[in-house]
Amino acid sequence: MVYLLRIALVCLALCSTSAALAEKNCIDCHTQQGQDWQLSDHAKSMALPTSQSVVADFDNQTAIHYGQTALFYRLDNRYMVDVSYDKKTQTYPIKYTFGHFPLQQYLVETEQGRLQVLPFAWDARPLSQGGQRWYHNYANEEIRPEDRLHWRQPLQNWNGMCADCHSDGLKRNYNSEKNTFDSQWTGINVGCVSCHGEMNNHSKQTVASVTKDTGRWQRLVGQDTATWLGKIRDNQFMDNCFACHSLRSPLVDGITPNTPFLDQFSPQLHQAPLYHNDGQIKEEVYVYGSFLQSKMFAQGVNCLDCHDKHTMKLKVQGNALCLQCHSHDKFNVKSHHQHEQSSSGAQCANCHMPTNRYMGVDDRRDHSFKIPRPHLSNEFSTPNACVGCHEKLNIESIKQVSNSWASKQLAQWHGKPKAIRISERDFMRLQQGQQLTLEQHLAIVADASLPVITRATALRMLNNTTAQLTPASIKRYLEHSEDLIRIAAAQAAQLIALPARVEVLTPLLEDKIKAVRVAAARSLVDASVSIANLAVFKKAFSELKLANELSSWRGEGRLNKAIVELTTGDRKAGEQSLIAAIKVDPYFEAAYINLADLYRSLKRPMQVVSVLKKGIKALPKSGALHYSYGLHLIRTGQRSKATGYFAKALMFAPGTEQYIYTYALALDGEGKTAQGLALLKQQIIAMPHSKQLRELGIYLSQKMQDRESYEWFQRLGR
Repeated sequence: MVYLLRIALVCLALCSTSAALAEKNCIDCHTQQGQDWQLSDHAKSMALPTSQSVVADFDNQTAIHYGQTALFYRLDNRYMVDVSYDKKTQTYPIKYTFGHFPLQQYLVETEQGRLQVLPFAWDARPLSQGGQRWYHNYANEEIRPEDRLHWRQPLQNWNGMCADCHSDGLKRNYNSEKNTFDSQWTGINVGCVSCHGEMNNHSKQTVASVTKDTGRWQRLVGQDTATWLGKIRDNQFMDNCFACHSLRSPLVDGITPNTPFLDQFSPQLHQAPLYHNDGQIKEEVYVYGSFLQSKMFAQGVNCLDCHDKHTMKLKVQGNALCLQCHSHDKFNVKSHHQHEQSSSGAQCANCHMPTNRYMGVDDRRDHSFKIPRPHLSNEFSTPNACVGCHEKLNIESIKQVSNSWASKQLAQWHGKPKAIRISERDFMRLQQGQQLTLEQHLAIVADASLPVITRATALRMLNNTTAQLTPASIKRYLEHSEDLIRIAAAQAAQLIALPARVEVLTPLLEDKIKAVRVAAARSLVDASVSIANLAVFKKAFSELKLANELSSWRGEGRLNKAIVELTTGDRKAGEQSLIAAIKVDPYFEAAYINLADLYRSLKRPMQVVSVLKKGIKALPKSGALHYSYGLHLIRTGQRSKATGYFAKALMFAPGTEQYIYTYALALDGEGKTAQGLALLKQQIIAMPHSKQLRELGIYLSQKMQDRESYEWFQRLGR
């Protein structure tokens, strides 16, 4: 077995650059690590389709979803698929397997160099868990060819969306002029290079620095939780983990190991709607944004305290993993978890790391390690592990399982819940869309007891509270030692008037971190930088342009390019970028809306109409496009026609506050004030904290001399 493994690893080494793994030397010295790595998901992240790598059934199997059909079969030792829709059939050979468990996806080449993810995946779970079947990636909805989520569209493109995290040394090599890819890698899967980098001369290095015991986690007498004893931990290696296990925008083409995460990416902070209002994971956001919220991260816990460094599997199973650091007598007892010892409710992870299901079958745990707080769930529309678990297991009837029920149970067991800090509550209010004063908002950012990523998120959201900032209000954050804080402060600085903005942001153009420099350059695009600082601005601005270029294979990247071009006064280039955005990503509604806005500013109403109608034809269920066309009709004096478009906007995007407000106002403008008032009363129930809807309701009530409605809206504000 060892001999065969060595042959396999040598083959992998030869598939990489000659400098990458040093071929035989790597195998001779690290045989055990190689065996462990073979057990990891990394080793199976991508592969050529062979009988060893393909886990799905290709024995003339048919999968059907809302009229879309796929036939999976083998032809001349090749794995094939016929995809049919609207009586049109396309045949593709499977180019690569993608992942292996709990699902395996398959890549096909739709154009030279462009790989797309097929809409059907193989459920690799055991039959007893509902697996061993083909299923559609969007099981509960029809994804037509004109949908942005259709498998032929950019959001299902391997080169842009997936490639850099599934192969060693990946370069996208996107040509924005031709809209083509020439993506290359040094290793087809995630191997040694992705974590260790080029190790050409490592045999000359001293191994002692790697193996020396510099500290350990230990519970001292009287402690319930371990503390780190020894030299302060250097957890910079986790930037390698974060590079892939995060939701982020690239600043460079590909990933360079052992390089700061924020020198290669701008991360997504934990804002709604990607996260729940308390920071729990909601959409597919991976681990970075949740783990940085945790007390464990703050105390220096790293990925390898729980995960084996080469298999990436948990070091030990069940509660034993947590009991490495947490007292058995304190936490692994019924008086703490209140469930039978052998039950799922007694498992630490089920309470403190609840799962969300992604990609149809993939259950992923939240890494913020929060305490379940059902007493806050109704107020902030947040999930909690108690209700989530009991509903899944059907332990009680649906009438019994509620947030109130869970709150009472916890109070009986552990007493009244500990009050949360004002700043934490205000952050959840902010996420929920409630209005804060600037003083309350800045108090969140100033609270050093909150996780750094939470404070950075609040900083980034200052435009939700105010239209203008003074330099003094955020100056200390522009100089902060935490990189995330400086990034968010540079973004928030757009609210500072010129030329003061130039003065406070210019130093950040030379920041040590690229993500900070790019954020500063973006906030200074519309500014005049002094001759003395022109060179540093141009350098940071070129980094910003590269970041936009790297993402220009999708609509968002082209839109960002256009915004920069328009802000610098290059209307022609901005127009061409928006037109290109529609061409490369035809179901990206923001491109149509921004192009129409550009034509409106240029006083070209016929082109406004043309673009918006084209957008509505491409996206007939877009609330944003119907709303934009309604605004155009208002501006051109066609009020009666506009109301119908506002109604459609709200129908296609229910619960959108601005659509409700504008629709009600338009009804009032048509003399249908009573209808507008009724609309507000119906819609505001779901958003009782909306200040603008409440104020409009009060105004229309007064106009109608409807005292009952007036008092009803007044009570909502209390």
